Amino acid sequence: MSTLIVCEKQNAAKRIADILSHGKAIETFAHKVRVYVFKRDGIDFSIIGLRGHILELDYPEEFRRWHRIKPRELTHIAPEKKVSKGARSIVSALKDLAREHENIIIATDYDREGELIGVEGLGIVKDVNPRLKVKRARFSALTKDEVEGAFKNLVDIDYNLSQSAESRQVVDLAWGASLTRFISIASNQSGKDFLSVGRVQSPTLALLVDREKEIESFKPEPYWEIEATMEKKEKFTAKHINGKFHDKKTASEVLVRAGSTSTGNIVKMRIKEKKDKPPAPYNTTAFLRDATRQGFTAARAMSVAEDLYTNGFISYPRTDNTVYPKSLNLRNLLEKMKESEFSSEASELLSLPRLSPTRGKTLATDHPPIHPTGAAKKKDLNRNQWKVYELVVRRFLATLAKPAVQEVTNVEIDLNGEIFATSGLKFTDLGWRRYFPYYTPKEKILPAMIEGEEVKVLGVEMIEDQTKPPNRFGQGALIGEMERLGLGTKSTRHEIIQKLYGRGYVNDSPPRPTPSGIAVIEALEEHARTITRARMTSTLEKDMAEVAEGKKEFEDVVRESQVMLDKVFIILEENKENIGSSIKEALKKQRIVGECQRCGGELLITRSRRGKRFVGCSNFPKCRNSYPLPQKGKLDFVDSTCEKCGAPKIKFGRGRGKKKEVCINIKCEGSKVS
Repeated sequence: MSTLIVCEKQNAAKRIADILSHGKAIETFAHKVRVYVFKRDGIDFSIIGLRGHILELDYPEEFRRWHRIKPRELTHIAPEKKVSKGARSIVSALKDLAREHENIIIATDYDREGELIGVEGLGIVKDVNPRLKVKRARFSALTKDEVEGAFKNLVDIDYNLSQSAESRQVVDLAWGASLTRFISIASNQSGKDFLSVGRVQSPTLALLVDREKEIESFKPEPYWEIEATMEKKEKFTAKHINGKFHDKKTASEVLVRAGSTSTGNIVKMRIKEKKDKPPAPYNTTAFLRDATRQGFTAARAMSVAEDLYTNGFISYPRTDNTVYPKSLNLRNLLEKMKESEFSSEASELLSLPRLSPTRGKTLATDHPPIHPTGAAKKKDLNRNQWKVYELVVRRFLATLAKPAVQEVTNVEIDLNGEIFATSGLKFTDLGWRRYFPYYTPKEKILPAMIEGEEVKVLGVEMIEDQTKPPNRFGQGALIGEMERLGLGTKSTRHEIIQKLYGRGYVNDSPPRPTPSGIAVIEALEEHARTITRARMTSTLEKDMAEVAEGKKEFEDVVRESQVMLDKVFIILEENKENIGSSIKEALKKQRIVGECQRCGGELLITRSRRGKRFVGCSNFPKCRNSYPLPQKGKLDFVDSTCEKCGAPKIKFGRGRGKKKEVCINIKCEGSKVS
């Protein structure tokens, strides 16, 4: 009897082999791919790890040439699967192993993508050995108990789940390929400079562009606040109860009245105890929101979390669940944490007579909320791994702790008929915040006061300020907004944001749309707004979820997507010239870096036939004024010219270093860009 186990990645294969063999697995090679072999209960096992998807979806060769087929026609062309680049040796190894075994167990990650990856591998081995008996091992953590339990309780492949993932592949390929080709061809931006458009990518970019326009169009309005400094044994401040005054005259009148007295009368004094409930367990969105507040990009945070999962330190990090299942032994987990840096915190919680974990709004059955599964010490992990691990552990501890208790004091003081208010905050019990100290409100302690008492007024002042524009979306907040609108899934949202950076549509942190990102969205919003709105995308997301639940067929979702795309292309083709000219004009504007000192033309960023970037005059060939540019690193042109030669200036820098403002004229003393 022999069994082949297929895992999603090589490091997962090694860990599962170590667990099942009690550390006795032998590393061998097939076609230079690592295979772990061991014997258990009289059965010969071989374990191989894939590299994620070993098959990729693409159109047949004759449909890959952009100018030989209309973009719209791609909507109805069936894509084909082929072996991914770099995966040929894995496929060869799978085929050889399949011939040698009688059983196969799929042990990829348990989610839509993991199920599809497993089914792809299964298709390859079944081609050479159709008699293989197939089973599935499902687990939420790569720990001894979870893995042993999964292999004792094998289940069947969930083809609904894999088809849900495959429907996403087909739909996203059709939308991305057809729309990208259309927009790029319409605006003459093919080749290396093509403009990417996507089913989820474009509505997400539109969120950022719309917010940027809100910020740019925001007109600040002045307002005034009246603040009094008072004393009752200790100094404290209070603001007028009306808050912001938008009329300076009214504010000035209040200032005069309040400032004409040296004492204030306490007219209201309330002390209230408030319970501050612990947070819900982590799902993917909440985890990424907190991780980005700790300085991670969403993609980096997820990558680190996946490493910790594979090494057995945390549970599977892709989950919507915010309710711990009854099967999760919380006390056992706390016992494990006693072996970590959080021993004292775990011991404190274990001393409670009863653990009452918090519950979020979402109860899912695939994976539990993100929680620690293994004990780690700081020396066991690198810096980023420790930061993520600590975040997950502390959140877990907080969900098991008691509420924090705050003493909130509200005081109102009469200054010559004008009421001023202040509040104090003091924690009488830190509760869960002792375990999760991130973002704890700062205490403000007021002196002891009693209603009817007088306080000394030391001064009253009028403070002028302006209303502020809305903030840009941070990556965590953007993922939350995507979730609210039904854009993408827990497994793909961070990848979409990273793609926007990779396409050059956003930069900086928090993400800020670039001129090219704005140009594409403006053209689409003017002529084909449906592409930038969330409605169609969220509808397809719901349909794909129903495929996973067995409520809808794969073919139905693909057909619905095709109908949507056909309607989109009717609008696009009617407005092709306008869309193309709008994008070209916007892209040209972003290439202008200043005025040519020789002829008065426009200096433009352009590329040579060999693809090298430089600045040249728009009146070429009559004017041959040009400047070389660095070929690597990001360039930011500033609205100023060199004091010595009059050439444009740029902000330039490589890596993470601070960008310097320099002249682009390499013959000028102010230039250091070569």
